[in-house]
Amino acid sequence: MTGFDTFVVVDWSARSAPSPAKPTKDAIWIGVARQGDVSCHYHRTRAEAIDALAALFETELGQGRRVVAGFDFPFAYPKGFARAVTGTDDPLALWTWLASRIVDAPDNANNRFIVARDLNRLFPGTGPFWGCPPAEADAVLPDKGTARAGHGLPERRAVEARVTRAQPCWKLFTTGSVGSQALLGLPRLQALRDRFAGRLTVAPFEAPDTPIVLVELFPSLIADIVAARREPGEIPDRAQVRVLAQALSRLSPATLDVMLRTGDPVEGWILGAGREDALRAAASGISAPPLSNDCFALPPGVDWTPVDEALSLLRDRLRPVVGAEDLPLAQASGRVLATDLVALRANPPEANTAVDGYGFAGSVVGPGPQTLPLNPGRAAAGVPFEGRVPKGHAIRVLTGAALPAGVDTVVLDEDTTVGDGVIAFNGPLKTGANTRKAGEDVAAGAVALTEGTRLGGPELALAAAVGHGHLRVWERLRVAVLSTGDEVVEPGADAAPGQIFDANRPMLLAMVDRFGFEPVDMGRVPDHRDALRGTLDAAADQAHVILTSGGASAGDEDHVSALLRDAGAMQEWRIALKPGRPLALGMWRGAPVFGLPGNPVAAFVCTLVFARPAMGLLAGEGWRDPQGFDVPAAFEKRKKPGRREYLRARIRDGRAEVFRSEGSGRVSGLSWAEGLVELPDGAAHVRPGDPVRYFPYGSFGL
Repeated sequence: MTGFDTFVVVDWSARSAPSPAKPTKDAIWIGVARQGDVSCHYHRTRAEAIDALAALFETELGQGRRVVAGFDFPFAYPKGFARAVTGTDDPLALWTWLASRIVDAPDNANNRFIVARDLNRLFPGTGPFWGCPPAEADAVLPDKGTARAGHGLPERRAVEARVTRAQPCWKLFTTGSVGSQALLGLPRLQALRDRFAGRLTVAPFEAPDTPIVLVELFPSLIADIVAARREPGEIPDRAQVRVLAQALSRLSPATLDVMLRTGDPVEGWILGAGREDALRAAASGISAPPLSNDCFALPPGVDWTPVDEALSLLRDRLRPVVGAEDLPLAQASGRVLATDLVALRANPPEANTAVDGYGFAGSVVGPGPQTLPLNPGRAAAGVPFEGRVPKGHAIRVLTGAALPAGVDTVVLDEDTTVGDGVIAFNGPLKTGANTRKAGEDVAAGAVALTEGTRLGGPELALAAAVGHGHLRVWERLRVAVLSTGDEVVEPGADAAPGQIFDANRPMLLAMVDRFGFEPVDMGRVPDHRDALRGTLDAAADQAHVILTSGGASAGDEDHVSALLRDAGAMQEWRIALKPGRPLALGMWRGAPVFGLPGNPVAAFVCTLVFARPAMGLLAGEGWRDPQGFDVPAAFEKRKKPGRREYLRARIRDGRAEVFRSEGSGRVSGLSWAEGLVELPDGAAHVRPGDPVRYFPYGSFGL
């Protein structure tokens, strides 16, 4: 199914009476995010809140929109509890059991302590539930957790051992009593399951492939970001649902799908546990909204697509799909800046000398021979002179030293003669000579590096110079690579007649790595639709982008195109390009798919021309056109109109020579070449000496 359209976060309450009419904390708050907008709603009772949710679900279903709705209480209990109560480990069977016994009136009056006692009686010793008003405590339901013993159940689920701030589900009273929230919440959710049967599932116990998916949340996973983004005077509970709903809406469909499918089928899971970085990045407002399934759709009536038009469509329709994270400077090499880098201090931070020599006030120097008395002391890099140099005096300064007070000009060592307490040199000397002004490179508060900059040695040097020890960078784009076809075998293996070695996958993996992205090897897939579907599912779980080779046209065994078409997210771009032409573009569970031709040369060229700039945009570095150069041709070539052509080429003696054969199966030409010559869409006759456009491989990042 497609991604989600509406994101709901519910802050539940176990109050035994209606909440005040005036919105307050510790009540029920519901946040709803859709298309970038977030609305928050206050409800005084659980019955009122569930009615509002049911009405919302009906509206969204009627509009054809998918909903993920999260609740801040446990959906299951530690292993052994459900089986002891219902005879099965199925947590949803426990929901049904609780729904048949919990009484929760429209005014919030309920029997949760009675049901908790009944549950405790099913276990030896005392417990596991605890907590109630002191007047209601007894030997079956104690008011303190320390009074329990011998019930035989774990205190926490596996996810609560990981998320240590989460309270155990046995606690029924006072602050953090999620046990009461669960006892009163699960029957209400079961009512929604009954009402929307077949259209609603519960993650991770059921596949999240229905129009409505319910999930367990824990807003404190991003408590610091909620606090930072809380509006003045805003009720904390309202801020929680607002920020978290917006964060869920910003997750990529692939990331959210992985979160929904992660968890224990008996104990459940808190959405985002184990992937807190992605959730925090989304909550911080840096993550990009998901791509739509129709982002690759061609305009009506378009059949053959010129290269420039195809590139423009990709540039206009794609945007970053990665989250952001903070990294130490030393670990940021190769990453892409997620925000503009503002100088924390100037570079240089203060005026300093550019040479070894003697400093003084430039206004005292005229033409001709000059003699200045030496002031005691000196200024060196990191060891500044603390006093002030009197006007008309000079002081010893070393390269990089902060200019002492009273000094604005420096004369070089080799231009001076040093005598007994004096220096001599010839003027004139321009005021400010041999010095650097504070901030002449970068001023404090100025943008030193812009968002989208790929960080190499020079960029890291500048970031360090302006005071940054950590950088906000985009997560490294993960690119899954797979080859398809029964005829393809692993390099080095035994190849039967009619089979070929897989040249594309090692080539594409190496290219992805050289581009600065993270390659994910998904192996080879035979011409079997179910096997390919499973591999694409796994690729979408592990990567942001998928590159396939082979199966991208319309033949009987071209399962990539067929599967994407079945998913409703396939566009076959017939590009006016040689070598290449068929390029299958689509979405698979939220991940963009580039279906490359099976021919290695065509796959290589299509990757450089189309996939490389598109992946750069998805990675947050923006669209980068390769840098081309006009050079004389060392060849003759006649070209028909209709398609743009790329020839394997290299520069020798200042001229572009091309590979001896244009055959797309000549893999050796890729290694022989050092770049591509681009011939225009129209007819052309290139003669030796004519200018041609040459793109070195390095301009693509290889």
